[in-house]
Amino acid sequence: MTKHTYIPRTTNYTLNPGDELNDLRMSDQVRPLYDHVRKFIRDTVEPMSIEFAKAGEGKQDRWSFTPKQLEVLEVAKNKAKKEGLWNFFLPDDETGQGLKNLDYAYIASELGKSPLASETMNCSAPDTGNMEVLERVGTKEQKEKWLKPLMNGEIRSAYVMTEPNVASSDAKNISTTAKLVGDEWVINGEKYYISGVGDPRCKILIVMVKTNPDAAPSKQQSQILVPRDTPGVEVLGPMYVFGQDHAPRGHMHMRFNNVRVPKENMLLGEGRGFEISQLRLGPGRIHHCMRTIGKAEKALDLMVQRGLTREAFGKKIAHLGGNMQIIAQARCEIEAMRLMVLKAAKAMDVLGNKEARVWVSMVKAMVPERACKIIDQSIQMHGATGISHWTPLAEMYQDVRHLRFADGPDEVHWMVVGRHELSMA
Repeated sequence: MTKHTYIPRTTNYTLNPGDELNDLRMSDQVRPLYDHVRKFIRDTVEPMSIEFAKAGEGKQDRWSFTPKQLEVLEVAKNKAKKEGLWNFFLPDDETGQGLKNLDYAYIASELGKSPLASETMNCSAPDTGNMEVLERVGTKEQKEKWLKPLMNGEIRSAYVMTEPNVASSDAKNISTTAKLVGDEWVINGEKYYISGVGDPRCKILIVMVKTNPDAAPSKQQSQILVPRDTPGVEVLGPMYVFGQDHAPRGHMHMRFNNVRVPKENMLLGEGRGFEISQLRLGPGRIHHCMRTIGKAEKALDLMVQRGLTREAFGKKIAHLGGNMQIIAQARCEIEAMRLMVLKAAKAMDVLGNKEARVWVSMVKAMVPERACKIIDQSIQMHGATGISHWTPLAEMYQDVRHLRFADGPDEVHWMVVGRHELSMA
């Protein structure tokens, strides 16, 4: 018999205990903040969320908030700000908490357990990604006009990239045009699934456009700041997600009809749109995954609670069929996801966002898919109640299932990981 010698490939994946990437502990100095966030969610956000929902009952306009809703939300936001629970996501300690991505991962997981927690502490999408873009590449004037009110939680924003007529899984595949006419950019094109544009507090859009079709593929795009009330910005209506319009924030179908904005509204420079998208989408992707861990944990909590409090055929539901194994596997999956997200966050801290791209793609491909499965299993264990308004599970499922498309579909991220793996052959 011929013996084969195994020669392992040299890769950047290792269990070397001396490798900084393998130290996934939260910073000691951030632990009090983490405990504070958990307490704030329990004592302030959850009771406020109930009051917020009641205050919105019976409103005439679905695409608005009642004065009472805004009031109770503002009270909670002011309390969060006063207690220093504000803008966790920005790594710059002059503008945010100065948290490392790893430390924020632990906190974001807690934020994901409560629908209004992120907004209450000014850490909700798409504002987080937009603020990070403005903080990193915005001019002094752009920061003063748009970043400052965003960071103060006074306005909301939207990121306008996805288009209905091209495969938007490729960030370079943009057909909306912007042409320089005198001292103004004139924008024309169609976008859809633009999250948050329905919110009456949305005041500024970051729009991905094509400015130079003759340049190299990655240099054809630019990103331009467009105030929401600019003439020619037309909202055609909401895109429905599993039959829901997600009012009043929504995911909107939009058209830009000869929209004119000043030349200085360009971000970073003409032809640098794709570069900005990579800067923005990396942190955005991992923030989504961080929060999704919290959702998966919540789904498992509800699954266990239901399984131990309901009986059928003379047994607790948790002990029927393969339910115990389902619960066990959910726990294993959550812990695997948690470790992967923590390591991706650490990679961003150690290597930088660009170099950590493959780690971010790993978790973006894996976490929504697996979390979706856990939420679905929790729904199943609840029976018909699981798809009703009596539990948060149906809404959680919608949210996480749509995340398999947001910021790039699963397939694109698997491709990024696979391509990287093959490059080390």
